Amino acid sequence: MNFFKRNRKLSIGIALLAISTTTFSFREDLFQISKNLDVFASVYKELNINYVDEVNTSKLLRTGIDAMLENLDPYTEFVPESEIEDYKMKYVSTQYGGIGAGVIHRDGRVFISDPFEGYPAQKADIRAGDEVISIDNELIKGKNNEQVSQLLKGPRETALKIVVQRDGKNIEKLIKRAEISQPNVSYHGMLEGNVGYIKLDKFLENSAQEVRDALIAIQKNNPNGLIIDLRYNGGGILQEAVKIVNLFVDRDIEVVIQKGKNPEKTIGYKTFMSPLEPNLPLIVLVNSRSASASEIVAGALQDLDRAVIIGQRSFGKGLVQQTFNLPYNSLVKITVAKYYTPSGRCIQALDYTHRNEDGSVDRVADSLITVYKTKGGRSVYDGSGIYPDFYVDPYQYHQITQVLVSKYHIFDYATQFARKNPTVATAKEFKLSDAEYQNFVSYLKDKDYSYQTPTERTLADLKSDAEKDKKYEEIKGEFESLKTKVSTSKKNDLMEFKTEIKRVLESEIVQRYYFQNGRTLQAFQYDLELRKATEIINNKTLTASVLKGEGNFKVIGKPGQVSAQVED
Repeated sequence: MNFFKRNRKLSIGIALLAISTTTFSFREDLFQISKNLDVFASVYKELNINYVDEVNTSKLLRTGIDAMLENLDPYTEFVPESEIEDYKMKYVSTQYGGIGAGVIHRDGRVFISDPFEGYPAQKADIRAGDEVISIDNELIKGKNNEQVSQLLKGPRETALKIVVQRDGKNIEKLIKRAEISQPNVSYHGMLEGNVGYIKLDKFLENSAQEVRDALIAIQKNNPNGLIIDLRYNGGGILQEAVKIVNLFVDRDIEVVIQKGKNPEKTIGYKTFMSPLEPNLPLIVLVNSRSASASEIVAGALQDLDRAVIIGQRSFGKGLVQQTFNLPYNSLVKITVAKYYTPSGRCIQALDYTHRNEDGSVDRVADSLITVYKTKGGRSVYDGSGIYPDFYVDPYQYHQITQVLVSKYHIFDYATQFARKNPTVATAKEFKLSDAEYQNFVSYLKDKDYSYQTPTERTLADLKSDAEKDKKYEEIKGEFESLKTKVSTSKKNDLMEFKTEIKRVLESEIVQRYYFQNGRTLQAFQYDLELRKATEIINNKTLTASVLKGEGNFKVIGKPGQVSAQVED
């Protein structure tokens, strides 16, 4: 009896100690918060009163807030009232009032890069390559992205006068703004082999409904399978990702769990309705730019053995953000949780909590990557994105191609080509002839597309070291001979890399005639991941083997370069 009394007293004592410790900790936290806010406000006040020059108090405070958040992760950010509309466009809605055209900035000048098909700019015959001179009589030269965007955007049905320059002539257009909707699903249709294809670019409002509508349209063709393309999809709204997974898996299946320090932020998301296509063979394409909600979809469908993942390791963003309203119509977006796929893995690649002394952040080490099991027992990995079931080497463009793009020679030639050629073949069939490519080479004769190859950089370092050691004169002859050979080889790059340069040039030219859909269709003929996906989806034996974790195939390579290969 005394034993139980003593233990009861001990238990009560421990409980009281825990409560008092928690209370003390809470009070200590409140004191630290109050203390630091008081110090911050005092510094702000003294600067405003005593600093030698005029102080922009709003800018000063914004700098302080940004510096405070900078030590956390890049997704936690403050959004002032002046940036709310741009924030909504980027993270929430696909709609805005404007003319429907993308622009690029070059040397302080602004050019139309991408008129959207069916919207006011395109209907008014504003073309890619036109230089924007003025908007509502306000000269554009020297203005930044935000300033130009504000001039172009506005309520629907409001008038806008824009002056563009084409072929040295100013052209004035009076346009009425419209509601511009940039869809989440930028393209859907049928590929060879009767395979459906849905290109999903983002997970903003209504993305799940758009995927559903595209899937219903594809179902009318009785497809042999479906490919969902999430490459370059940076994510968006988590709930939309859950709804998209629900199109392919049964109700009441856990898709993702978010877990936060605050217990209220720990939430599980399950499917809630019957699927539209529970059995259709499914492939998801990902690459290193597929992030966030894209990884939730790919990870859940992989963990549930519902889809085969093809491409490269995804970005590795396993964090969840939530917005909180602040005074004066501002808000703060805060990372509130990490998310976990059905197998229990978190695919966050960077550990922002434990930064290096210089402030840099490391990726999760390979030695810390853990194996998890899918519903059917296949091995999947945490810690650094979604590993594809079939790895396809990403295409790496040569420096010559990158320079031709970055210096706008591809863009400018496409503009010139479109003005000289009223029509071209269909987007799927369009290809430049050898003679047309030679015209492009001739066009470049008086253009600067210089660049330094890795070999040239090595030679420059060698010369520098030799001069420091006073040895250059001894090797000068051999050095100059080698330099000449490298230079001669470099001059052949336009022909050596003709195939890939033509590919990029064709894409830019097709956009002039068939807009974004044209780019997508034209790219199909060169798309290695898509080609691999159509091969695999038509090999039902292999697809079933991968999803069941059995069959006559083997996995090759390290995590992140996982590829299934059929054995003869």
